Amino acid sequence: MNRQRLTKLTFTAMVAAICAVGAVIKIPAIISTAALDSAPAFLSVVFLSPVLAGVAGGIGHFITALTTGFPFGPLHIIIAVEMFIVVWIFGIMHKKGMHFWKWPVALFLNGVVAPLPFYFIISPAFYWASLTSLPLATLINLVIVAVVMPILSKVFVRKGGRVH
Repeated sequence: MNRQRLTKLTFTAMVAAICAVGAVIKIPAIISTAALDSAPAFLSVVFLSPVLAGVAGGIGHFITALTTGFPFGPLHIIIAVEMFIVVWIFGIMHKKGMHFWKWPVALFLNGVVAPLPFYFIISPAFYWASLTSLPLATLINLVIVAVVMPILSKVFVRKGGRVH
């Protein structure tokens, strides 16, 4: 394994570990898996590819689910895949310079679209209840990212660029 590939995998594992730390910081909500687990994954688009940032986000969700006892059982696979997709899209938009639109798109996808399958799988009531807390949890995660991202971006520019 070459050094660059090892560095990317190490950074991905480190982001997933930081997601684990965020996973234990719960946001009081109707959905018990709302936590600060996605902020590190969103933030990692500064120095990781969108795919690796998405992988870290998916792992982060599994760790959050683990800390809450997997209340949705195997349905957490769907949520982890959705988390991957949302972070991946956020990363692509970040890399393409869509610095304004990546925020509302991430908020809408994670806060409104992601729980949509559960409208049909669990119940419409569950979906509407999740809309009271999931967008708020997403917003809190994204505000953290918005505050830290400019600082982290400057550090990586100063240190010679991104990890590709």
